[in-house]
Amino acid sequence: MTETQRGRIRVETSAKRVRAYLGGHLVADTVHPTLVWESPHYPTYYLPAADVRAKLEPSGKTRHSPSRGDGTEFDVITDSATAPGAAIHYLDSPIAELHDLIRLDFQAMTEWFEEDEPIYVHPRDPYTRVDILGSSRHVRVALDGQTLAESNGPRILFETGLPARYYLPLTDIRMDLLTPSDTKTHCPYKGTAEYWNVKLGENEFRDLVWIYRAPLPESQKIAGFASFYNEKVDIWIDGELQPRPKTPFS
Repeated sequence: MTETQRGRIRVETSAKRVRAYLGGHLVADTVHPTLVWESPHYPTYYLPAADVRAKLEPSGKTRHSPSRGDGTEFDVITDSATAPGAAIHYLDSPIAELHDLIRLDFQAMTEWFEEDEPIYVHPRDPYTRVDILGSSRHVRVALDGQTLAESNGPRILFETGLPARYYLPLTDIRMDLLTPSDTKTHCPYKGTAEYWNVKLGENEFRDLVWIYRAPLPESQKIAGFASFYNEKVDIWIDGELQPRPKTPFS
């Protein structure tokens, strides 16, 4: 990869083949995608204008970015669907690398692929790593003085920028204290998570526990294990109470 720094915006080229679809029709297909960190937390794809196959119809609107300048907005049109305002072209951006690129709204497309594998939520950050390690450390989870789980067989997930997560066998969790939640979340590295609430007497604590029943291939080691938000429960590791971390999930 090559890297260019422009203030808060990082721009990098990638060697992956990237495709986007809308309503079953190909919108773009490129082997020269560019990753742009509009947010410091994860990148988005900008694709060469020459590799966009769908019709781009000017919407008559522009968008201003302090770092990227003024962008012309386009509707993305295929034979079966239209995504209003889903493409932006920063033709006169102060970041020269963006001049010939089109930004496609990730959520507006119905499918994205890196090579032949689907991706979800946002492009994978090449600087984010997920390691899942089996452990024999003793983990106890409690809330309001009530033990929720206790295990000697956790699988610990280490993800760049987040606290370690302790995934525990369901047989080591007080499932009688959990009630199903309708919440589902999606992660580009792990897949789709389902949630439980914790019910303690008259008090219900929503969405404290989650599970990846069918995680993505690189996260298979947590399949069928459940984890608790370190930020919202008390966790002891080998008898030592851990401080609750401060994160966006706090």
